[in-house]
Amino acid sequence: MAKILVTGGAGYIGSHTCLELLEQGYDVVVVDDLSNASLESLRRVEQLSGKSLVFHEVSLLDRDALRAVFKKEGELDAVIHFAAKKSVKESVENPLLYYQNNITGSLVLCEVMQEFGLSRIVFSSSATVYGTNGEMPLREGAQTGAVNPYGQTKLMMEQILKDVGGVNAWDVVLLRYFNPVGAHASGQIGEDPEYPFNLLPFVSQVAAGLREEVSIFGDDYDTEDGTGVRDYIHVVDLAKAHVQAIANILTKEFEGKSGSKGETLTYNLGTGRGYSVKEMIEAFRRISGKEVKAVVQPRREGDVAVSIADPTYSNEHLGWKAELGLDEMVRSAWKWQTQHPKGYRS
Repeated sequence: MAKILVTGGAGYIGSHTCLELLEQGYDVVVVDDLSNASLESLRRVEQLSGKSLVFHEVSLLDRDALRAVFKKEGELDAVIHFAAKKSVKESVENPLLYYQNNITGSLVLCEVMQEFGLSRIVFSSSATVYGTNGEMPLREGAQTGAVNPYGQTKLMMEQILKDVGGVNAWDVVLLRYFNPVGAHASGQIGEDPEYPFNLLPFVSQVAAGLREEVSIFGDDYDTEDGTGVRDYIHVVDLAKAHVQAIANILTKEFEGKSGSKGETLTYNLGTGRGYSVKEMIEAFRRISGKEVKAVVQPRREGDVAVSIADPTYSNEHLGWKAELGLDEMVRSAWKWQTQHPKGYRS
């Protein structure tokens, strides 16, 4: 079976994807510097799958260490590239950190891939590349224009991979995530932020009594209830999309054509259904049975009012469709939270 290198594989989306890969029979090699992840997540991935993976604690900024991984592992068939810092808020406050980590680290990865003749990559991108310019729902061809440094790093890497792929005949799949939420149905792996920057883990911690209140950043947007609307997607659905992308890229099944070489394809990963901040909080109250105190705060810099995917192209051409709905998202997040009040440190 094919051997897949997963950068950032110990993280939230990475760990769920590693589990899906192992369950589909792939050999998995993880590279992660553990700066924003726990090795415990991979131990549980192995436990849940009943299979082993290979782990290397390496930063993508360390070229020599990354080259050593490629040498040691021998022939690799493809890369799934998750490794990146991911907070919009933090990127606005510390843009240099984001450009150094997300861009420079990715460039080192691409250079090492080129050195070792590896030409297949699935890239973890983001709906933040669309900025505020697209008509809803967002299609892959919508105008891009990221409004924060995090989104800019994703947009820059998309362009770099398109350029590299075009010149070097790489097969590149760009996956633009909307808002990943939830956890594995077992409750054994999930999102583990020490300080949550995203809505659902913050709401979970408030419901669990670990935090006093959740902030609603702006209730004066041009939406039905005045709060921001997002397309939330279950992390397990998201993980399965990566496995499908790997299957396609290895068999050269692009857009229904076989035997192609050097294609760059872009897909939205979302459900096509948006929920407001208030709707998400209310859903959590309903499913958890807990009170969640919410306080309205001023808008955050870098936020947009509405972001919803049009997943039609992904459904038809990637061969993937989101299957898990809002209740599954919230229920799994709450199960993870109640079983792990302090995340993997519990």
